[in-house]
Amino acid sequence: MKSLSDRLKAANSILAAYAVPHHGQLGRVSEEPSDDTRFSFQRDRDRIIHTQAFRRLKGKTQVFVAGEGDHYRTRLTHTMEVAQIGRDIARTLGLNEDLTEAIALAHDLGHPPFGHAGEDALNRWMREHASRFEHNEQSLRIVMLLEEHSSLYRGLNLNREILEGLQKHRPSLNELRPTGRSAHDLPAIVRLRRTTAGSPTPTQSLASNVSPPESPRGLSLEAQIVNIADEIAYTSHDAEDGLRAGLFSLEEITRTALGKKALEKSRPRGTSLRGALIHLLVTDLYEISGEMLRRKNIRTLADVYAAETPLIAFSPARQKDLDTLRDFLWKHMYLHPSVLGASERGKKILWDLCEGFFARPTEKILELQKQTASTLPEAVKDYVAGMTDDFATESYKNQKST
Repeated sequence: MKSLSDRLKAANSILAAYAVPHHGQLGRVSEEPSDDTRFSFQRDRDRIIHTQAFRRLKGKTQVFVAGEGDHYRTRLTHTMEVAQIGRDIARTLGLNEDLTEAIALAHDLGHPPFGHAGEDALNRWMREHASRFEHNEQSLRIVMLLEEHSSLYRGLNLNREILEGLQKHRPSLNELRPTGRSAHDLPAIVRLRRTTAGSPTPTQSLASNVSPPESPRGLSLEAQIVNIADEIAYTSHDAEDGLRAGLFSLEEITRTALGKKALEKSRPRGTSLRGALIHLLVTDLYEISGEMLRRKNIRTLADVYAAETPLIAFSPARQKDLDTLRDFLWKHMYLHPSVLGASERGKKILWDLCEGFFARPTEKILELQKQTASTLPEAVKDYVAGMTDDFATESYKNQKST
Protein backbone atom coordinates (compact mmCIF):
# COMPACT_ATOMS: atom_id res chain seq x y z
CA MET A 1 0.00 0.00 0.00
CA LYS A 2 1.26 3.48 -0.84
CA SER A 3 2.23 5.70 2.06
CA LEU A 4 -0.02 8.57 3.08
CA SER A 5 2.53 11.09 1.82
CA ASP A 6 2.65 9.41 -1.60
CA ARG A 7 -1.15 9.34 -1.82
CA LEU A 8 -1.32 12.95 -0.66
CA LYS A 9 1.15 14.01 -3.33
CA ALA A 10 -0.79 12.14 -6.02
CA ALA A 11 -4.14 13.56 -4.87
CA ASN A 12 -2.82 17.13 -4.80
CA SER A 13 -1.31 16.73 -8.27
CA ILE A 14 -4.75 16.42 -9.89
CA LEU A 15 -6.21 19.48 -8.16
CA ALA A 16 -6.43 22.84 -9.88
CA ALA A 17 -3.81 25.33 -8.70
CA TYR A 18 -6.54 27.41 -7.02
CA ALA A 19 -8.03 24.49 -5.07
CA VAL A 20 -7.46 24.04 -1.35
CA PRO A 21 -4.80 21.29 -1.06
CA HIS A 22 -5.66 18.07 0.74
CA HIS A 23 -3.33 18.84 3.65
CA GLY A 24 -5.01 22.22 4.17
CA GLN A 25 -3.26 25.53 4.74
CA LEU A 26 -4.94 27.23 7.68
CA GLY A 27 -4.51 24.49 10.28
CA ARG A 28 -6.71 23.45 13.18
CA VAL A 29 -7.61 25.52 16.23
CA SER A 30 -5.41 23.18 18.28
CA GLU A 31 -2.59 21.24 16.70
CA GLU A 32 -2.82 17.46 16.76
CA PRO A 33 -0.89 14.54 15.24
CA SER A 34 -1.66 13.66 11.64
CA ASP A 35 -3.49 10.47 10.73
CA ASP A 36 -1.71 7.46 9.19
CA THR A 37 -4.39 6.68 6.61
CA ARG A 38 -6.70 9.66 6.00
CA PHE A 39 -6.19 13.13 4.61
CA SER A 40 -6.95 16.02 6.94
CA PHE A 41 -10.38 16.93 5.53
CA GLN A 42 -11.37 13.25 5.40
CA ARG A 43 -10.81 13.08 9.16
CA ASP A 44 -13.02 16.14 9.61
CA ARG A 45 -15.74 14.62 7.44
CA ASP A 46 -15.69 11.47 9.55
CA ARG A 47 -15.85 13.44 12.81
CA ILE A 48 -18.90 15.32 11.55
CA ILE A 49 -20.71 12.16 10.42
CA HIS A 50 -20.22 10.50 13.82
CA THR A 51 -21.63 13.41 15.86
CA GLN A 52 -24.94 13.23 17.69
CA ALA A 53 -25.98 16.45 15.95
CA PHE A 54 -25.58 14.81 12.53
CA ARG A 55 -27.61 11.75 13.53
CA ARG A 56 -30.42 13.96 14.83
CA LEU A 57 -30.86 15.58 11.41
CA LYS A 58 -32.91 12.56 10.35
CA GLY A 59 -35.67 13.70 12.72
CA LYS A 60 -35.70 17.38 11.77
CA THR A 61 -38.02 19.15 9.34
CA GLN A 62 -36.89 20.36 5.93
CA VAL A 63 -40.25 21.78 4.77
CA PHE A 64 -42.71 19.09 5.84
CA VAL A 65 -42.64 17.97 9.48
CA ALA A 66 -40.25 15.02 9.82
CA GLY A 67 -42.18 11.75 9.86
CA GLU A 68 -45.17 13.27 8.04
CA GLY A 69 -44.48 11.06 5.02
CA ASP A 70 -41.99 8.35 4.14
CA HIS A 71 -40.65 10.11 1.06
CA TYR A 72 -40.39 13.78 2.02
CA ARG A 73 -36.96 15.23 2.70
CA THR A 74 -35.60 15.72 6.19
CA ARG A 75 -32.58 17.78 7.16
CA LEU A 76 -30.47 14.63 6.87
CA THR A 77 -31.52 13.71 3.34
CA HIS A 78 -31.15 17.34 2.27
CA THR A 79 -27.64 17.40 3.74
CA MET A 80 -26.68 14.23 1.89
CA GLU A 81 -28.00 15.64 -1.39
CA VAL A 82 -26.02 18.85 -0.91
CA ALA A 83 -22.88 16.80 -0.25
CA GLN A 84 -23.43 14.66 -3.37
CA ILE A 85 -24.09 17.63 -5.65
CA GLY A 86 -21.18 19.52 -4.11
CA ARG A 87 -18.73 16.66 -4.62
CA ASP A 88 -19.74 16.29 -8.26
CA ILE A 89 -19.25 20.01 -8.92
CA ALA A 90 -15.90 20.05 -7.10
CA ARG A 91 -14.66 17.01 -9.05
CA THR A 92 -15.63 18.51 -12.39
CA LEU A 93 -13.91 21.83 -11.61
CA GLY A 94 -10.75 20.18 -10.26
CA LEU A 95 -11.39 21.27 -6.68
CA ASN A 96 -11.12 19.53 -3.31
CA GLU A 97 -14.00 17.05 -2.97
CA ASP A 98 -13.21 16.13 0.63
CA LEU A 99 -13.32 19.74 1.84
CA THR A 100 -16.51 20.39 -0.11
CA GLU A 101 -18.15 17.31 1.36
CA ALA A 102 -17.13 18.14 4.93
CA ILE A 103 -18.56 21.68 4.74
CA ALA A 104 -21.75 20.34 3.16
CA LEU A 105 -22.24 17.68 5.84
CA ALA A 106 -21.89 20.27 8.61
CA HIS A 107 -23.73 23.19 7.02
CA ASP A 108 -27.14 22.44 8.56
CA LEU A 109 -26.10 20.98 11.94
CA GLY A 110 -27.39 24.09 13.69
CA HIS A 111 -30.96 23.86 12.42
CA PRO A 112 -33.53 23.41 15.21
CA PRO A 113 -36.65 21.24 15.02
CA PHE A 114 -39.56 22.37 12.81
CA GLY A 115 -37.36 23.96 10.15
CA HIS A 116 -37.27 27.71 9.71
CA ALA A 117 -40.33 28.14 11.90
CA GLY A 118 -38.26 26.70 14.74
CA GLU A 119 -35.45 29.10 13.94
CA ASP A 120 -37.88 32.03 14.02
CA ALA A 121 -39.21 30.95 17.42
CA LEU A 122 -35.76 30.49 18.96
CA ASN A 123 -34.52 33.78 17.56
CA ARG A 124 -37.56 35.59 18.96
CA TRP A 125 -37.08 33.94 22.35
CA MET A 126 -33.35 34.69 22.48
CA ARG A 127 -34.03 38.33 21.63
CA GLU A 128 -36.10 38.46 24.81
CA HIS A 129 -32.81 37.60 26.54
CA ALA A 130 -30.59 40.13 24.75
CA SER A 131 -29.21 37.67 22.22
CA ARG A 132 -30.30 35.92 19.03
CA PHE A 133 -30.47 32.55 17.29
CA GLU A 134 -29.13 32.00 13.78
CA HIS A 135 -28.57 28.49 12.50
CA ASN A 136 -25.21 29.18 10.84
CA GLU A 137 -23.88 30.47 14.15
CA GLN A 138 -25.37 27.44 15.88
CA SER A 139 -23.62 25.11 13.42
CA LEU A 140 -20.31 26.71 14.41
CA ARG A 141 -21.22 26.49 18.08
CA ILE A 142 -21.93 22.78 17.68
CA VAL A 143 -18.62 21.90 16.02
CA MET A 144 -16.55 24.26 18.18
CA LEU A 145 -18.18 23.78 21.57
CA LEU A 146 -21.16 21.46 22.00
CA GLU A 147 -19.88 18.26 20.39
CA GLU A 148 -16.96 16.37 21.90
CA HIS A 149 -14.23 14.49 20.07
CA SER A 150 -11.54 14.41 22.75
CA SER A 151 -11.50 14.45 26.53
CA LEU A 152 -8.92 17.23 26.30
CA TYR A 153 -11.27 19.83 24.88
CA ARG A 154 -14.79 20.49 23.68
CA GLY A 155 -15.58 20.70 20.00
CA LEU A 156 -14.33 18.73 17.02
CA ASN A 157 -11.14 20.72 16.34
CA LEU A 158 -11.89 20.96 12.63
CA ASN A 159 -9.67 22.62 10.06
CA ARG A 160 -10.21 26.35 9.68
CA GLU A 161 -11.15 25.97 6.03
CA ILE A 162 -14.27 24.12 7.19
CA LEU A 163 -15.03 26.56 10.00
CA GLU A 164 -14.75 29.52 7.64
CA GLY A 165 -17.01 27.74 5.16
CA LEU A 166 -19.63 27.36 7.90
CA GLN A 167 -19.12 30.89 9.17
CA LYS A 168 -19.78 32.39 5.77
CA HIS A 169 -22.44 29.95 4.57
CA ARG A 170 -25.23 32.11 3.25
CA PRO A 171 -28.88 31.41 4.07
CA SER A 172 -31.07 29.55 1.62
CA LEU A 173 -34.28 30.77 0.01
CA ASN A 174 -36.74 29.69 2.65
CA GLU A 175 -34.59 31.40 5.30
CA LEU A 176 -35.01 34.69 3.45
CA ARG A 177 -38.20 36.59 4.08
CA PRO A 178 -39.75 38.67 1.28
CA THR A 179 -38.42 41.90 2.78
CA GLY A 180 -35.51 42.51 0.44
CA ARG A 181 -33.00 41.10 2.91
CA SER A 182 -29.91 39.99 1.02
CA ALA A 183 -28.23 36.65 1.50
CA HIS A 184 -25.02 38.60 2.08
CA ASP A 185 -26.40 40.85 4.84
CA LEU A 186 -25.61 38.46 7.67
CA PRO A 187 -22.80 39.81 9.84
CA ALA A 188 -19.51 37.96 9.99
CA ILE A 189 -19.58 35.65 12.99
CA VAL A 190 -16.07 34.80 14.02
CA ARG A 191 -12.42 35.15 13.20
CA LEU A 192 -10.68 31.84 13.75
CA ARG A 193 -7.21 32.18 15.20
CA ARG A 194 -4.38 29.72 15.58
CA THR A 195 -3.67 28.89 19.22
CA THR A 196 -0.14 29.55 20.38
CA ALA A 197 -0.30 28.03 23.83
CA GLY A 198 -0.46 24.39 22.73
CA SER A 199 -3.28 21.97 23.42
CA PRO A 200 -6.14 23.22 25.60
CA THR A 201 -6.70 21.87 29.07
CA PRO A 202 -9.79 19.72 29.79
CA THR A 203 -11.69 22.80 30.96
CA GLN A 204 -10.80 24.96 27.97
CA SER A 205 -13.21 25.39 25.10
CA LEU A 206 -12.40 25.80 21.46
CA ALA A 207 -14.84 28.67 21.60
CA SER A 208 -12.22 30.61 23.54
CA ASN A 209 -10.50 31.10 20.18
CA VAL A 210 -13.44 32.96 18.68
CA SER A 211 -13.33 36.72 18.34
CA PRO A 212 -14.85 39.41 16.09
CA PRO A 213 -13.52 39.57 12.53
CA GLU A 214 -10.78 41.97 11.48
CA SER A 215 -10.02 41.30 7.80
CA PRO A 216 -11.91 38.17 6.80
CA ARG A 217 -10.66 36.52 3.62
CA GLY A 218 -13.03 35.55 0.85
CA LEU A 219 -14.60 32.12 0.54
CA SER A 220 -12.68 29.19 -0.89
CA LEU A 221 -14.16 27.85 -4.12
CA GLU A 222 -15.09 24.70 -2.21
CA ALA A 223 -17.17 26.72 0.26
CA GLN A 224 -18.76 28.65 -2.61
CA ILE A 225 -19.72 25.32 -4.17
CA VAL A 226 -21.56 24.31 -0.99
CA ASN A 227 -23.55 27.55 -1.12
CA ILE A 228 -24.59 26.82 -4.69
CA ALA A 229 -25.14 23.08 -4.10
CA ASP A 230 -27.48 24.00 -1.24
CA GLU A 231 -29.53 26.18 -3.61
CA ILE A 232 -29.62 23.49 -6.27
CA ALA A 233 -30.59 20.77 -3.79
CA TYR A 234 -33.41 22.55 -1.99
CA THR A 235 -34.90 24.06 -5.14
CA SER A 236 -34.99 20.74 -6.99
CA HIS A 237 -36.12 18.56 -4.09
CA ASP A 238 -38.67 21.07 -2.81
CA ALA A 239 -40.18 21.10 -6.30
CA GLU A 240 -40.37 17.30 -6.18
CA ASP A 241 -41.77 17.19 -2.64
CA GLY A 242 -44.32 19.91 -3.40
CA LEU A 243 -45.57 17.96 -6.42
CA ARG A 244 -45.75 14.75 -4.38
CA ALA A 245 -47.74 16.53 -1.66
CA GLY A 246 -50.18 17.99 -4.18
CA LEU A 247 -49.41 21.59 -3.23
CA PHE A 248 -49.20 22.47 -6.92
CA SER A 249 -49.52 20.66 -10.24
CA LEU A 250 -46.99 19.81 -12.93
CA GLU A 251 -48.85 22.19 -15.22
CA GLU A 252 -48.45 25.02 -12.71
CA ILE A 253 -44.73 24.57 -12.08
CA THR A 254 -43.96 24.23 -15.78
CA ARG A 255 -45.38 27.68 -16.35
CA THR A 256 -42.10 28.92 -14.91
CA ALA A 257 -39.26 29.13 -17.44
CA LEU A 258 -36.99 26.71 -15.56
CA GLY A 259 -39.82 24.28 -14.88
CA LYS A 260 -40.73 24.26 -18.57
CA LYS A 261 -37.13 23.71 -19.66
CA ALA A 262 -36.74 20.88 -17.14
CA LEU A 263 -39.89 19.15 -18.37
CA GLU A 264 -38.77 19.46 -21.99
CA LYS A 265 -35.40 17.97 -21.05
CA SER A 266 -36.78 15.16 -18.90
CA ARG A 267 -39.40 13.75 -21.28
CA PRO A 268 -37.13 12.47 -24.09
CA ARG A 269 -34.78 10.92 -21.51
CA GLY A 270 -37.50 9.55 -19.28
CA THR A 271 -35.85 11.22 -16.28
CA SER A 272 -37.43 13.02 -13.34
CA LEU A 273 -38.16 16.73 -13.21
CA ARG A 274 -35.79 16.94 -10.24
CA GLY A 275 -32.96 15.36 -12.20
CA ALA A 276 -33.55 17.65 -15.16
CA LEU A 277 -33.55 20.72 -12.90
CA ILE A 278 -30.24 19.70 -11.35
CA HIS A 279 -28.73 19.02 -14.79
CA LEU A 280 -29.82 22.40 -16.17
CA LEU A 281 -28.36 24.22 -13.17
CA VAL A 282 -25.02 22.42 -12.89
CA THR A 283 -24.22 22.53 -16.61
CA ASP A 284 -24.78 26.28 -16.63
CA LEU A 285 -22.68 26.54 -13.47
CA TYR A 286 -19.74 24.69 -15.03
CA GLU A 287 -19.66 26.95 -18.08
CA ILE A 288 -20.07 30.26 -16.26
CA SER A 289 -17.74 29.46 -13.35
CA GLY A 290 -14.98 28.26 -15.67
CA GLU A 291 -15.36 31.41 -17.75
CA MET A 292 -15.30 33.61 -14.64
CA LEU A 293 -12.12 31.97 -13.32
CA ARG A 294 -10.41 32.59 -16.67
CA ARG A 295 -11.71 36.14 -17.06
CA LYS A 296 -10.61 37.17 -13.57
CA ASN A 297 -7.24 35.45 -14.08
CA ILE A 298 -7.61 33.23 -11.02
CA ARG A 299 -4.41 31.19 -10.88
CA THR A 300 -3.78 30.52 -7.19
CA LEU A 301 -5.66 29.98 -3.95
CA ALA A 302 -4.50 33.45 -2.88
CA ASP A 303 -6.31 34.86 -5.93
CA VAL A 304 -9.49 33.10 -4.79
CA TYR A 305 -9.27 34.50 -1.27
CA ALA A 306 -8.62 38.00 -2.64
CA ALA A 307 -11.62 37.97 -4.99
CA GLU A 308 -14.30 40.47 -4.04
CA THR A 309 -17.21 38.66 -5.71
CA PRO A 310 -18.25 34.98 -5.91
CA LEU A 311 -16.47 32.94 -8.57
CA ILE A 312 -18.90 30.02 -8.56
CA ALA A 313 -22.14 31.28 -10.05
CA PHE A 314 -24.91 30.86 -12.60
CA SER A 315 -25.34 32.94 -15.74
CA PRO A 316 -27.63 35.98 -15.30
CA ALA A 317 -30.29 34.27 -17.43
CA ARG A 318 -30.19 31.03 -15.43
CA GLN A 319 -30.15 32.95 -12.14
CA LYS A 320 -33.24 34.86 -13.25
CA ASP A 321 -35.00 31.58 -14.12
CA LEU A 322 -33.99 30.13 -10.75
CA ASP A 323 -35.26 33.19 -8.88
CA THR A 324 -38.60 32.89 -10.67
CA LEU A 325 -38.90 29.23 -9.70
CA ARG A 326 -38.03 30.03 -6.10
CA ASP A 327 -40.68 32.76 -6.05
CA PHE A 328 -43.14 30.13 -7.29
CA LEU A 329 -42.12 27.71 -4.53
CA TRP A 330 -42.39 30.47 -1.93
CA LYS A 331 -45.95 31.26 -2.93
CA HIS A 332 -47.22 27.74 -3.58
CA MET A 333 -45.26 25.73 -1.02
CA TYR A 334 -43.63 27.63 1.84
CA LEU A 335 -46.72 29.82 2.28
CA HIS A 336 -49.22 27.00 1.71
CA PRO A 337 -51.80 26.83 4.55
CA SER A 338 -50.84 23.25 5.45
CA VAL A 339 -47.16 24.17 5.76
CA LEU A 340 -47.92 27.40 7.64
CA GLY A 341 -50.22 25.56 10.05
CA ALA A 342 -47.49 23.08 10.96
CA SER A 343 -45.02 25.95 11.25
CA GLU A 344 -47.20 27.81 13.75
CA ARG A 345 -47.56 24.68 15.87
CA GLY A 346 -43.79 24.22 15.81
CA LYS A 347 -43.20 27.82 16.86
CA LYS A 348 -45.53 27.46 19.84
CA ILE A 349 -43.91 24.21 20.94
CA LEU A 350 -40.39 25.66 20.91
CA TRP A 351 -41.38 28.94 22.55
CA ASP A 352 -43.21 27.18 25.36
CA LEU A 353 -40.36 24.70 25.84
CA CYS A 354 -37.86 27.54 26.19
CA GLU A 355 -40.09 29.37 28.63
CA GLY A 356 -40.63 26.23 30.69
CA PHE A 357 -36.97 25.17 30.80
CA PHE A 358 -35.87 28.71 31.64
CA ALA A 359 -38.29 28.87 34.57
CA ARG A 360 -37.50 25.31 35.72
CA PRO A 361 -34.16 24.20 34.23
CA THR A 362 -33.50 20.47 34.29
CA GLU A 363 -30.30 18.91 35.59
CA LYS A 364 -29.25 18.23 32.01
CA ILE A 365 -29.60 21.91 31.08
CA LEU A 366 -27.74 23.07 34.18
CA GLU A 367 -24.94 20.60 33.43
CA LEU A 368 -24.79 21.83 29.83
CA GLN A 369 -24.61 25.40 31.08
CA LYS A 370 -21.70 24.49 33.36
CA GLN A 371 -19.80 22.48 30.72
CA THR A 372 -20.01 25.24 28.13
CA ALA A 373 -19.65 28.22 30.49
CA SER A 374 -22.85 29.61 29.00
CA THR A 375 -25.68 31.74 30.30
CA LEU A 376 -28.89 29.93 31.21
CA PRO A 377 -30.73 31.23 28.10
CA GLU A 378 -27.87 29.95 25.92
CA ALA A 379 -28.00 26.53 27.55
CA VAL A 380 -31.78 26.36 27.12
CA LYS A 381 -31.41 27.38 23.48
CA ASP A 382 -28.68 24.79 22.86
CA TYR A 383 -30.77 22.03 24.42
CA VAL A 384 -33.99 22.87 22.59
CA ALA A 385 -32.26 23.53 19.24
CA GLY A 386 -30.69 20.09 19.40
CA MET A 387 -34.03 18.28 19.67
CA THR A 388 -35.69 16.35 16.86
CA ASP A 389 -39.28 17.22 15.93
CA ASP A 390 -40.63 14.17 17.76
CA PHE A 391 -38.58 14.72 20.91
CA ALA A 392 -39.60 18.38 21.04
CA THR A 393 -43.26 17.41 20.68
CA GLU A 394 -42.99 14.75 23.37
CA SER A 395 -41.11 17.11 25.71
CA TYR A 396 -43.80 19.72 25.16
CA LYS A 397 -46.53 17.23 26.09
CA ASN A 398 -44.63 16.17 29.20
CA GLN A 399 -44.04 19.77 30.20
CA LYS A 400 -47.73 20.61 29.84
CA SER A 401 -48.81 17.53 31.79
CA THR A 402 -46.69 18.55 34.77
